[in-house]
Amino acid sequence: MMMMNNLLSHWQLIIFIFFCVISFIQLFYLLFFFGRLALYKQKPKANTQTHPVSVIICARDEAGNIAQNLPGILVQQYNTTHEIIVVNDNSYDDSKYVLEELQKTFKQLNNIELTQEAKMIPGKKFPLAIGLKSAKHEIVLLTDADCVPASENWIQSMQSCFDDQTEIVLGYSPYHKQKSFLNKLIRWETFHTAIQYLSYALWGLPYMGVGRNLSYKKKLFYQHKGFSAHNNIPGGDDDLFVNMAANSKNTKINIDPDAFTLSKPATSWKKWIAQKKRHYTTSKYYKKSHQFLLGMFSLSQFLFYPSLIAACIFFNWKLSLIIFGCRLVIQFLIYGKTLIKLNEKDLIPLIPFFDIWMFFYYLIFATSLFKKPSPAWK
Repeated sequence: MMMMNNLLSHWQLIIFIFFCVISFIQLFYLLFFFGRLALYKQKPKANTQTHPVSVIICARDEAGNIAQNLPGILVQQYNTTHEIIVVNDNSYDDSKYVLEELQKTFKQLNNIELTQEAKMIPGKKFPLAIGLKSAKHEIVLLTDADCVPASENWIQSMQSCFDDQTEIVLGYSPYHKQKSFLNKLIRWETFHTAIQYLSYALWGLPYMGVGRNLSYKKKLFYQHKGFSAHNNIPGGDDDLFVNMAANSKNTKINIDPDAFTLSKPATSWKKWIAQKKRHYTTSKYYKKSHQFLLGMFSLSQFLFYPSLIAACIFFNWKLSLIIFGCRLVIQFLIYGKTLIKLNEKDLIPLIPFFDIWMFFYYLIFATSLFKKPSPAWK
């Protein structure tokens, strides 16, 4: 009891120590994990061997996106054998006719028409599994109908990462740049997610990938019995599969700008929030070690500014601000260098604002971790 009273009598110091602990956790992630990506340089391959590739796109009512974006995939500068598979999943629009017209010009295009819904398998997993089953080649490269490669060398760059040991390649898929504030917010959140999954992969702890730009070998898919471990979950065709199948030896990243795919961002706050809430419903199925590492970083980020304010008010504002300043400088250096690598350097001046915004971001999306996923993938 006396010890408890002594501790309570020093509550101001306890607040400051708590702030120091939170700051240390943040600096640990910045320097130990994210610094690895900031300093990462993609090694040029001495071996120029190319591999046959099957590109797979699942689409539902995407006629406009197919007409706009698919030609960017069909005209890739890749001379080795490859095919483009579009699984048209029960579309009601003109997707079928758009694809038929494109097939007249591009013989490597294979259109698969699905006219019946898969029972007990919600989401995108059934059409994607059909695409994988139909693929002629061992290396499959996945993207979405609303994505377009950033260059004509996308296939070339992504497949160049494969060797006998590599079975998964994690790519980056930013959003098109627009002038709106929402667009900058969406691109920051995309970067914030990417710096985590790409950095973890570099440290031998791959935990997710994004289906907008992801490649793996077919044999890996069948070794893990496809999506059977999580067929009942609408999402996770990308991140849950990578979480299950990736390890320190079989996974590489590719942040070559030629290997990016660009996506259309949400045009309203409502659409973006709904999209993000849907994505977060799968993270509770990650491996426990990944949940712990991700949760510790998110919690420390959420508590950083409240603890900073409390330490400034109740203990020593000068000392607290010195610690804050050190963290901010390191954050600028690491985030800034990585933003340049990922062609997002216009976001660098906004790092302090976005850092504060993350407190409110976690408030908005925390409940999504406990909600049941929506059965629809479109």
